[in-house]
Amino acid sequence: MSNHREFIPLNIAILTISDSRTEDNDTSGHFLVEKMCAAGHHKADKRIVPDNIYNIRSILSQWIENSDIQVVITTGGTGLTGRDCTPEAVQILFDKPIEGFGELFRSASFEEIKTSTIQSRSVAGVANGTYIFCVPGSTGACKTAWHHILQAQLDYRTRPCNFVEMMPRLLER
Repeated sequence: MSNHREFIPLNIAILTISDSRTEDNDTSGHFLVEKMCAAGHHKADKRIVPDNIYNIRSILSQWIENSDIQVVITTGGTGLTGRDCTPEAVQILFDKPIEGFGELFRSASFEEIKTSTIQSRSVAGVANGTYIFCVPGSTGACKTAWHHILQAQLDYRTRPCNFVEMMPRLLER
């Protein structure tokens, strides 16, 4: 019996949450699209939305309802300022949180930016069978999340386990 596994491409949507980013200067969103496509995944959608709880929830709810979108990665809005509202917008949509994502992100980030990582409120969860990962808005943070966590966990070939192999069972009751 072979241990070889074939790559399974996923349909991933990217949501940049920012009051100041546009398609011209969205380096974080463009980085995520570039890396996921280079890995073999498909861009299901990419949008930019202002830091507003209800605008964020509206787009995410559409994507969560769309069975063709398997993963959502958001960038931005995870800090401590008055406008940062990504965790508040997103966590209410989770059927199950993935606590380890934020913990692992901050651990990996600590190696790069030391104690400044404490300001990140990065979160993740599953909603209607869709994975949602929320990372800070800096391109550096997106690189950390992609290279240290998401690239491997969104690859079916990663052993001993990964998020992809659980997808068929996410909607079990």
